[in-house]
Amino acid sequence: MRRIGIIGGTGYVAGELLRCLVHHPQVEPGFVYSHSQPGKPVSGVHQDLQGELNLNFTDKIDPEVDVVFLCLGHGKSKEFLAGHTFNAHTRIIDLGNDFRLEADRHFLKKNFVYGLPELNGAVIPNATAIANPGCFATAIQLALLPLANARLLDGAVHVHATTGSTGAGASLSETSHFSWRNNNLSVYKAFSHQHLGEISESLQALQKAPVPELNFLPLRGNFTRGILATAYLDSPIAGQDLQLLYRDFYKNAPFTKVVDVPVHLKQVVNTNHCFLQVQKIGGKVLITSAIDNLLKGAAGQAIQNMNLMLGLDERTGLHFKANYF
Repeated sequence: MRRIGIIGGTGYVAGELLRCLVHHPQVEPGFVYSHSQPGKPVSGVHQDLQGELNLNFTDKIDPEVDVVFLCLGHGKSKEFLAGHTFNAHTRIIDLGNDFRLEADRHFLKKNFVYGLPELNGAVIPNATAIANPGCFATAIQLALLPLANARLLDGAVHVHATTGSTGAGASLSETSHFSWRNNNLSVYKAFSHQHLGEISESLQALQKAPVPELNFLPLRGNFTRGILATAYLDSPIAGQDLQLLYRDFYKNAPFTKVVDVPVHLKQVVNTNHCFLQVQKIGGKVLITSAIDNLLKGAAGQAIQNMNLMLGLDERTGLHFKANYF
């Protein structure tokens, strides 16, 4: 059994990591680091783990663990790694945004690989450090990667994507309170969301040319988890060719499914899947993408990366059925 460490153990993403890891057949949680909760039971914060995990939070690290997940606030991972040393064999998976951009990938003799398996599945198994993609970035990239690979992103792309309240993290803010979020819908960070940089870099790497403007409108939804994204653009590609393009690109991707039925969140919430529906409507291509922001958009994808790094089937520990009812 490989031993796992989690840094920053009290948030939603850490809770989902632990929920997955306690049932993973090849690994076991070794320590859960929290500077605010040392000595207290992990199940006291993550109450869905009552009876599943007998472990207390700690403010000490075990530098010998096989894999460590960094679940810190954005911008905090570099600071933590600069002050703490792990064994050379320890794989690092960062779930923040510190290493997602190309300019930030090299840090303290570590080269972070961008951890989108559908894009970098060939190099992730040999990586020692992973920058896990953002949740919006995952949903949007999976919607557009096949077009970039075919050099078909040659005009403006328009994206609308709505996320659940868990995307804002466990700390309370005005817009994450139930009384504000319930029966409400709002746009935020219009055309300026922080995930745009990593999306553009991935698309440009595949297209091998500058990509057009990505007009992204993120929305806050009045539900707890999931992202539903729609992307559309003008394109001359025929509908039949569009279907073949997407199905061929994802033919070996166990979690990304191109489906013929309308896509909605109940198909993917509580799973590590991304469902894509691609349509040609008049002169436009429309792609609808749905993921669980805490799993395929965060913890589930991190475990998928861990599996690849450890030489395991990437589906191990991630066989979840959606909560349809």
